[in-house]
Amino acid sequence: MALEGQDDIARLVARARDGDGAAWDRLVERHSAMLWSIARAHGLNEADAGDVVQTAWLRLVERLDRVEDAAAVGGWLSTTARRESVRAARRRVRERPDDPGDPPVPEHQRPERVVLARDRLDRVALALQGLPRRCQVLLRLLATAPSYADLADLLDMPVGSIGPTRARCLAALNRRLEQ
Repeated sequence: MALEGQDDIARLVARARDGDGAAWDRLVERHSAMLWSIARAHGLNEADAGDVVQTAWLRLVERLDRVEDAAAVGGWLSTTARRESVRAARRRVRERPDDPGDPPVPEHQRPERVVLARDRLDRVALALQGLPRRCQVLLRLLATAPSYADLADLLDMPVGSIGPTRARCLAALNRRLEQ
């Protein structure tokens, strides 16, 4: 089913290249919510998030004829939105003078650190989506399961398989993050 969706996106991109406005509208419909979500996750206000979304679409229009993997346009758009969100967040920090009466912000709460942490989480979430379903479920449950025994019960796996499976899934996730 995922391949079918990718083929559909590739067809929409090809049609949009040929000037089909309906195909372009469909691409916008499919990906705009994701772009807004990325921008808002970076702590941007409505106006800045709107600028990020518009810039992502503008970048795609500028490069539409050079897109090599049309099926991967969603990933390209999300990467563009993340980069633009980071730029917008940094710009906001530079433009907003600190009030001398403001208490000092702890280092881990500084806007630029928060933006970078959110960007890293977005990249991990995107890489996680590309893993086999079993790895996605295991890694997500690892964050909440109190023990391997509980996790084994939830996944209907032997307890002894949890650690090695976890290691393989994390290695696969790291490979995806390095790409």
